[in-house]
Amino acid sequence: MPPAAQRIELEPIGHVRTAYRRMEDTPIQTHRNPSEPGRLVVEERYADALDGLEGFDYVHLICFLDQAWEADGRGTRPFTGDRLRPVPFLLAHTGQRVGVFATRAPVRPNYLALSLVRVVAVRGNQVDFTGVDLLDGTPVLDVKPFEPRLDVPGYTPGSGWLDHIRGGWYHQPDAAANPLVRPGRAGLRGVGLEPPVDSQTVPPTDPTREDP
Repeated sequence: MPPAAQRIELEPIGHVRTAYRRMEDTPIQTHRNPSEPGRLVVEERYADALDGLEGFDYVHLICFLDQAWEADGRGTRPFTGDRLRPVPFLLAHTGQRVGVFATRAPVRPNYLALSLVRVVAVRGNQVDFTGVDLLDGTPVLDVKPFEPRLDVPGYTPGSGWLDHIRGGWYHQPDAAANPLVRPGRAGLRGVGLEPPVDSQTVPPTDPTREDP
């Protein structure tokens, strides 16, 4: 197995504007604060990357929780002991600890957050949304659309309110009916990747196999 990268550098594509300045006052999840407005502001050079986003009702904001990172020693504190098993906000009254990867706790090895928001309008390099659970100025690393066929396990048409969620271009007949499972080399080129010449000769591996 190839060694994992020891360090990955990411650059924010923008930030959010919200009414919150203190972590203790910020809602813990968007579904507990679904109507409050916020705004995503992307760097001007990424404005064209928002094309088509207005066709979706919901999007995921992938964020870096910079203020949690700052308050936690800028990532210098090792994740050992109880830091691996925090007490989730919703279990604070019981004191029950749970593995951090089984929670949405903000203090985690890479301080990443996944925020599901409802798109209200897209204008230039800005996206107005509702559903706020982020501090003002939180850096955004990426934006990905929410689409029930992709994001709801077991979804089938006829699943009630999910059928009424707009899924942008995924709902075009030629996309919805496409049985594609793997992108192939032509598909990778379409998204801007040139596959390595030798990638076509690499045999598939079993991810469940134990390494020797």
